[in-house]
Amino acid sequence: MVDNSGSAALASQHGAVAADSGPQGAAPIIGRPVPYFALSNQFGEIVDPARMVEHSYFLVFYPFAFSGVCSSELAQLETVAAEFGSRGVGIYGVSVDHKYALRAYAQQMSLSFGLLADFWPHGAVSKSFGCFDEQRGMSTRSTFLVSKGRVTAHFSTPTHQARELADYRLAIDGLGGGHSID
Repeated sequence: MVDNSGSAALASQHGAVAADSGPQGAAPIIGRPVPYFALSNQFGEIVDPARMVEHSYFLVFYPFAFSGVCSSELAQLETVAAEFGSRGVGIYGVSVDHKYALRAYAQQMSLSFGLLADFWPHGAVSKSFGCFDEQRGMSTRSTFLVSKGRVTAHFSTPTHQARELADYRLAIDGLGGGHSID
């Protein structure tokens, strides 16, 4: 568990628990188990990979709710959520925003997929996935496809650039073959 501040109880109250995936800043290795985490979604429900071992899903890390690139990117993902669902793949957005902000954001954006609050300890899950910008205090723009409890694909773009839907489709097409799209 990542808890260098001795605030496990506080982290539990806010719904964020992350396991150290190895060296700070290192992304999980393709084919390895997904780092453990437990985060609140926008409704306060806890989401953790131990309960989703039989499922495939994207973890879509993004900097901030209500920001321009993030909003256009998540709106674009909403247009393909049903398509991905029909292919057996769910979507979870992950940012350092609080669950209450994420609820308002999801409602404003009419998002059907879950948004996970990596709020406290601030960015702990993003750090365990190697996609946290310490200088700016935010998640970076990284996506991980998880299937059967293992990371099967990873791709990212610079903070100012949205990810392409083609990369998501390529990752789904490659399920079972594990790859990195960089």
